[in-house]
Amino acid sequence: MENFKLFSVLACSVTACGPGSPALAASMGKAEHVVVIVWDGMRPDSISPQHTPTLHRLAQQGAWFKQHHAVYVPTTEVNGVALNTGMHPEHSGIAANKAYWPEIDKLKPVAAEDPDVVRRGDLVTHGHYLPVPTLAEIFQETGFRTAICGTKAVPLLFDRSDKRTSPAAGESAVFYNGHALPPSAMAKMLTPNEGHPFPAQVTFPNLAQDQWTTTALTRGLWNHDVPRFSLLWLSDPDFTQHERGPGSKPALAALDSADRNLAAVLQRLEELNVRDKTDVFVVSDHGFSTVERSEDIVAALKQAGFNTVKELHGSQTGEVLVVTLNGSVSLYVPGHDETTIRKLAAFFQSSDFAGVIFCRLQVEGTFPLEQIRIAAAHAPDLLVSMRWSAGHNEFGTPGLLVAASDKKPKGAHGALSPFDTHNTLVAAGPDFRQGFSDDLPTGNADLAPTILWILGLKPPQPMDGRLLSEALAGLNPPESKVERTRIEARHDLEGFRWHQYLSLATLGESIYFDEGNAESVAK
Repeated sequence: MENFKLFSVLACSVTACGPGSPALAASMGKAEHVVVIVWDGMRPDSISPQHTPTLHRLAQQGAWFKQHHAVYVPTTEVNGVALNTGMHPEHSGIAANKAYWPEIDKLKPVAAEDPDVVRRGDLVTHGHYLPVPTLAEIFQETGFRTAICGTKAVPLLFDRSDKRTSPAAGESAVFYNGHALPPSAMAKMLTPNEGHPFPAQVTFPNLAQDQWTTTALTRGLWNHDVPRFSLLWLSDPDFTQHERGPGSKPALAALDSADRNLAAVLQRLEELNVRDKTDVFVVSDHGFSTVERSEDIVAALKQAGFNTVKELHGSQTGEVLVVTLNGSVSLYVPGHDETTIRKLAAFFQSSDFAGVIFCRLQVEGTFPLEQIRIAAAHAPDLLVSMRWSAGHNEFGTPGLLVAASDKKPKGAHGALSPFDTHNTLVAAGPDFRQGFSDDLPTGNADLAPTILWILGLKPPQPMDGRLLSEALAGLNPPESKVERTRIEARHDLEGFRWHQYLSLATLGESIYFDEGNAESVAK
């Protein structure tokens, strides 16, 4: 990739192009290894001595980030890339799990993590499907081997190249949802799993798949040693919470499963005598809500007179492409027709299910896409976060959501609900303060710059995230003060008054979105 020619020069100037160089050691942490474990969909209020004893103990021993945030949209692929690049969607290029990218498919939206989409994306962008470098790419360019394993497909976005040109890249491996790059690495992961292939069936909780993936990393790719950077992405509690709901017995069992896999990682680090040399991050991509009701957006818009479709038909005019994201919905208007966009905004403003509306145009009662840091090249014309409330589900778990779906899943996420935007982060190891509770706002985009600092590397370009200095032993907290802001937008329509808000926190140049919602009141 062209950007790595520049990166190599920058890396050499900072690190003298060697892991043991004095320049590298001058600005780095104590840890020799970093391990990131993603509990997909883990709510921060799910950490407890009863259901997650290993994670709770790790939080007590290390740093517990009490005000941690996902980037919007709080979904898996968007936040996987934020964790991986230190960037918000406007810079990472991934603004939704599914998006309309006409250079890849002219008729229908594509899934960001789909291997064919990734490869086609790199083809049409000359290697820049993600326009910024990933952690794995940065480490491999600097000579560090990486090991990445995930039950889901999202780890492909961490290390997607099938051309292993550098020695470190050739020694690195990524496993994602039953597939491996390079393919030869699969043998290393099959052996500790007694030759059994990755389980084909998803269960609730998803015990077998997550355990297989954990074993593949800890007993396969860590057969002899632990690379400088490793990542393990578990499917639960996300899978089970979608199917059975947050707080349900299967969801609690999913927490127990994730906790056992965390314990297996820590035990393996002990066996390899590197636990005291390793910084461990346990993070989630997003929080979670219970679906109170579902709204078929395509059908509702059709009833209102819009020509809405889930797939374009090419020759027809006036179609509006709708992409549902559970807690949000994206709408693409061919030619960015202003009249249609304004009519769509007015429709949502008169509804009882829309939360916060973001728009490509200046439309009364909406916020610009730039406000939520999502104005990427393939951003929609209209992005709507669905409405939520703080009510409780049948299991006593707070956080209810109107889902943008023609079905009714038990659980969902993706809205500007605090139950979706606030997620989990715990970190422990030689670089982190012990027994530290961090009340400053932090976010998924902060992990990449922090990990690079720990291992002595400078980002090849400025990142949106910040160094989590307040939690690092021997460093001073940020000098900036936290500023909390609530912005509002209103619009009086015939028979209705629309009012939406967005609450956010800033710390220096870093921005964190707490929540946003709306109401449409009859006059």
